[in-house]
Amino acid sequence: MSILALENVTYMYKNAQKAAVSKASCVFEEGKVYAIIGPSGSGKSTLLSLLAGLDLPTDGEITFDGNSLAKLNLDRYRRESISMIFQAFHLFPLLTVMENVCFPMELCGIAPKDAKQRASSLLEGVGITKEQMKRFPTKLSGGERQRVAIARSLASDAKIILGDEPTGNLDGANTQNIIQILCSLAHDKGYCVIIVTHDLEVAEAADVSLRMRDGELFSTPG
Repeated sequence: MSILALENVTYMYKNAQKAAVSKASCVFEEGKVYAIIGPSGSGKSTLLSLLAGLDLPTDGEITFDGNSLAKLNLDRYRRESISMIFQAFHLFPLLTVMENVCFPMELCGIAPKDAKQRASSLLEGVGITKEQMKRFPTKLSGGERQRVAIARSLASDAKIILGDEPTGNLDGANTQNIIQILCSLAHDKGYCVIIVTHDLEVAEAADVSLRMRDGELFSTPG
């Protein structure tokens, strides 16, 4: 089922001579993993920002559940409908693992006790132990920190996960672990997972692989 769609989306930065994204069209469905690959400067990060509602297209339209982002409350859209996973993890260093995952829930008014219970379940779901939940992020490996970041991204119940090079700082074994977790979230729990990446392993594991070149978005064969 379609949850997010682009129709002839173009984006121009101020004073730029060329569009960062040019006439991009695509439909993203729940239950699938999408990989967007391409060289640096091809427009991948700009496209991800547009999907996240951080900016609106210069031309064309992005729709969420059939509604144009231009007509939605973007703060609410980003808070409730989109979760981001970053290459650099972006965990709070002075909060424990448990506190990191509880934080966004408590911001949304969830009682601390309920937030802690849900955080524990989410962390266990990505392979973080009770003992690791008490640690600070600096006491975890890169792969473990990325798992914590994924658990935190799930705390909002948003059904769209946007990954910005989520395996970029990980070794081969941890990359495979993260790929398996993201595929499981899509295939078993119905998330729509969209990953911007240079990693061909991620692209090969995705259900749909897209390529960007000079701001244009293409389907890849296979």
